[in-house]
Amino acid sequence: MTSTEEPSPAGSAHAGPLTITQLAELAGVSTATVSKVVNGRTEVAPETRALVEGLIRRHGYRRQRRRVGPAALVEVVFHALEGDYPVEIIRGVDRVAREHHMAVVISDMRRRDNPGMGWIEDVLSRRPTGVIAVFSGLTEAQRDQLVTREIPIVMLDPSGDPGPGVPSIGAGNWSGGLSATRHLLDLGHRRIAIITGPGWALSSRARLDGYRAALDLAGVPADPELICRGDFLIEGGLAQAHRLLRLPDPPTAIFACNDGQAIGVYRAAYELGLRIPDDLSVVGFDDLPPTQWAVPPLTTIRQPLTEMAAAAAAMLVKLAQGEPLQQYRVELGTELIIRGSTAPPAR
Repeated sequence: MTSTEEPSPAGSAHAGPLTITQLAELAGVSTATVSKVVNGRTEVAPETRALVEGLIRRHGYRRQRRRVGPAALVEVVFHALEGDYPVEIIRGVDRVAREHHMAVVISDMRRRDNPGMGWIEDVLSRRPTGVIAVFSGLTEAQRDQLVTREIPIVMLDPSGDPGPGVPSIGAGNWSGGLSATRHLLDLGHRRIAIITGPGWALSSRARLDGYRAALDLAGVPADPELICRGDFLIEGGLAQAHRLLRLPDPPTAIFACNDGQAIGVYRAAYELGLRIPDDLSVVGFDDLPPTQWAVPPLTTIRQPLTEMAAAAAAMLVKLAQGEPLQQYRVELGTELIIRGSTAPPAR
């Protein structure tokens, strides 16, 4: 029977990270076995894998530092590969990757909170220069496995707290929510509804807080009936807009916390015979390319997704080259883009 306790033979104290040979000596296994664990290979007994992983977590793992080169990879893991949002992210990452002769590998979490079983083994076998996690999170164990293999991680538009020492790139979500709502207030709207994103998303909560702050600064009470929990999907925007627009005292304006939900609001207005912006003003968030071709073109908050992705990739390259970061938390500004979907209320 193999024990999962970490051995501590006399005189085996090691200072600093261990090599594969040293790990093998401590674990009492071959260097080939340790190499398989380090590289994410599956043909290792679970007890042996747990033993080696425990030693790596405790002592660290030392390999020759890899420099960015023609064979390097950037691994980008998405919460979901849907709509135009991932396209803008990939464009930004690819811009920096090309400058450093790197390729880009894409993983899709299919709307799970964390990458599924097998993902980390695939990443370790590819040995990328680093990982960019987009609007998603990694488990503590997954982060540990990447860190101990000296594979840096950058969180892009993080859905939750990135954790200590994990670099992240985000946008001014609170100020964007404030600007969107203030624009509608300046037009004269007072019945302003909001369709948020999921409650677990930091960006969703920040945009809602900005909406509340704008109402408070204008002396307009926030009506709980006008605050709807969304999911960042077109279908969610459609369903919530139908509910809002059927209220006895419906809103004259809706702030949808992403452009997809705003398109759902457009559809609901059409199905109910309402005209935008004559009967209903709509503001989105993201400024994805198709929004300027909506009828009418969508007023929205521009989130610089391509620039955010490029900044995350540049940060990853610095980490891979062993250069210090000036900032571990970077937030790029958002901007109100006024188009044809907003106007003073008709009543």
